Amino acid sequence: MIKLLVLDVDGCLSDGGLTYSSDGVESKTFNVKDGLGITTWIKLGHQVAIITGRKSEIVKRRAQELGIQNLHQGIKDKDRVIKEIINSLGLHMFEVAAIGDDLNDYNMLKLVGRSFTPADGVKEIQEIVDTTLINKGGEGAVREMIDIIVTQNDQKDSFIPCVD
Repeated sequence: MIKLLVLDVDGCLSDGGLTYSSDGVESKTFNVKDGLGITTWIKLGHQVAIITGRKSEIVKRRAQELGIQNLHQGIKDKDRVIKEIINSLGLHMFEVAAIGDDLNDYNMLKLVGRSFTPADGVKEIQEIVDTTLINKGGEGAVREMIDIIVTQNDQKDSFIPCVD
């Protein structure tokens, strides 16, 4: 059973685009369906971690809104961090699913029990993951992953009533 979701941000939770105002203020767009899936996953008693290579106050805010406790930004060695997280939570690698879209996610995706990439993940990642999703990053890919895992965990009947 999958108990921990590990999420990349740019290209997975967002479409990977970076927008800067003339004042240098960064903006990102997140999909509300991903958010509802994440909060419902947490209500089921499961864990979520974000491991991202960039640092952003926007990502920190989104993680707080969704109740994500494990936020790791500015990470170059994602596989090291994922090992630290599962050790701290007392989990095993086979209980972890991750989503990533580019080469910096490669090693992390090779470690976990279930690996996913959005439809627009780079070719090298699509070749190694368990599932290439139908949705693109920022367009519900994380929700699609969660729906698949909830079904495989045989928790669909519990998942739907958790939604408020």
